[in-house]
Amino acid sequence: MTLPLGFAENSIQLVPDGTLLLHILIILLMIFVLNATLYKPINRILEAREKRTKGRLSEAEEIIKSVNEKLSDYERRLRQARGEAYSFAESQRSAALKERQEKLNRLRQEMAESTAKEKEGVQRQTEAARATLETESRRLAREIGARVLSRPLTQTDLN
Repeated sequence: MTLPLGFAENSIQLVPDGTLLLHILIILLMIFVLNATLYKPINRILEAREKRTKGRLSEAEEIIKSVNEKLSDYERRLRQARGEAYSFAESQRSAALKERQEKLNRLRQEMAESTAKEKEGVQRQTEAARATLETESRRLAREIGARVLSRPLTQTDLN
């Protein structure tokens, strides 16, 4: 069996000889050189970049967490301060209302006492005026009676 000539010319025939081992050694040497000079430095750079990226990412997450904690603490303290301020203002307001009520009660008591004293004074003046009026009216009645009768009145005339 003969092969057509065209087919034999276009095909590559490998003959195992010493060049095959040389090619394998060259390929292994190239792998070693490329690994030492290209792949390992690039991998180190990529690992360092990844560490920095992850480090910065975790650092940013920690900063965000810290900021959130500080913000919640600030809001809590702010709510607490507002509550204290409201309670202080309420206590001041209630104290002022209590003091105002006490002053009003004192003034009402003083006014009641003053009114009672004035009523007593008016009552005494009224009684004194009545007594004076009665005395004067009796005196005038005696005078009028004495003039009408043209004589001084006796005790029996007055009864």
